[in-house]
Amino acid sequence: MATRQIKMPVKDASASEMEEVFSQSKRPERGRYLLKVDGQTKGSYTTAEAAQTAALVIKTAYPIVQVSVYDSVDNSNMLVEGPVKAS
Repeated sequence: MATRQIKMPVKDASASEMEEVFSQSKRPERGRYLLKVDGQTKGSYTTAEAAQTAALVIKTAYPIVQVSVYDSVDNSNMLVEGPVKAS
């Protein structure tokens, strides 16, 4: 029996860059600052101000959860406290 040659479709370089496969257990990280809610990463931001704003929105809506901003370059974690209610 003669062997057959299987031809694979040729992809250009731009299509391979756009086609990234991520596992279900790890989300793609795009920014330096990671927003963590109860220890789970929920988003990434390029600036600290954007991450702090998003963290404060979550903390005011859900005051019982622990919200923090993790700096992946400096390896520092900063807890976000909710606004203090005046009594």
